[in-house]
Amino acid sequence: MSLLENKRVFIIEDKADNREIMSTLLEQAGAVVVAENWGKDLFNKMTTFLPVDIILLDLMYPYFIDGYGIHARIAGNPEFKSIPVVAVSAADASIAIPRTRSNGFQGYIAKPVDFDLFPQQVAQVIAGQSIWYTG
Repeated sequence: MSLLENKRVFIIEDKADNREIMSTLLEQAGAVVVAENWGKDLFNKMTTFLPVDIILLDLMYPYFIDGYGIHARIAGNPEFKSIPVVAVSAADASIAIPRTRSNGFQGYIAKPVDFDLFPQQVAQVIAGQSIWYTG
């Protein structure tokens, strides 16, 4: 059995190349992945994909919202609030980690993701642990 066999991962990331890299790494480990940009249909797409084992969320977006705002909307939605959310970001970890912790994220994984470690890190959070990885 694969590390992430049949685990359902929802990725929210604005850059197509990052969505593709993360999706490929997780799918190779057995996960079922949906990767989306932030947009008005995001929560409809998340609802359609339920049940979700983990949400991976970028922190930096080019427009009026950031990952913290998206996380607040996820946490405020009864359908999603029990799903662990991990920030996957190139933000300054010395600022982002304390902020993600205080905002209720279950972890932080620095970009660029480590191709070998990334599926294991995701599996660790799905198993109920936190991850605070700065590379």
